[in-house]
Amino acid sequence: MVSLAAVTLLSGCSSTVSGVPQPSTTIAAGSPSGKGLSKLLVDPADFPARYEAIVLPAQAVSMAAPDLTGVPQGAEVDPADCAPPAQHYGPTGTVMAVGTDNASRSTISVELTRTDTPLDELAAQTKKCGEVTVTDSGAESTVTTEVMPAPPVRADDTLALRRTVKSGNESDKVTQSMVTLIAQVGDVRVSATFMSFGDAKADTVALDEVFTAAVQKVQNS
Repeated sequence: MVSLAAVTLLSGCSSTVSGVPQPSTTIAAGSPSGKGLSKLLVDPADFPARYEAIVLPAQAVSMAAPDLTGVPQGAEVDPADCAPPAQHYGPTGTVMAVGTDNASRSTISVELTRTDTPLDELAAQTKKCGEVTVTDSGAESTVTTEVMPAPPVRADDTLALRRTVKSGNESDKVTQSMVTLIAQVGDVRVSATFMSFGDAKADTVALDEVFTAAVQKVQNS
């Protein structure tokens, strides 16, 4: 059983990540071919050098991807209709690459999924479900998500989110903080997430660089 924190060797507590995503590169919109998602995924070499990147195997993806929503597989969500949609993990459903900056104990994760659900449905759900309670094996956490200004890349649709997951009690509180950039290209959804368990501010420059490379590869495939 591997979570994103375990995959990237991250641990510890943090304060909320600050910073607003500021992507600047424009990309021509288009529809990717019917290739498997693994062939569309950004290369580890496209991450900034300080982010040591790997492509996750399928069994790790099934544990790591839910970390980016703050809702582990099988967890209960209150309100129930705020639960994230079910995903299929593997080369035809969801693939991931993760880069880790060990100095700041932060990561940038790129996730590709195939979906025919409009991205504006996720935006609408986020606005309705700004704060939810998640219960997993008796442990409770609070997930707060807000919609940020959309990244200015040319795609079928774009979205940006800031998410904070708080768990534990007052003496042992853990805060997981994220900024996520999302683009829909045909039936492929491209997400890039900066996540920290430390005091680092969101590295929006590196996040923009990786997100742009990820969207560009899907566009060109």
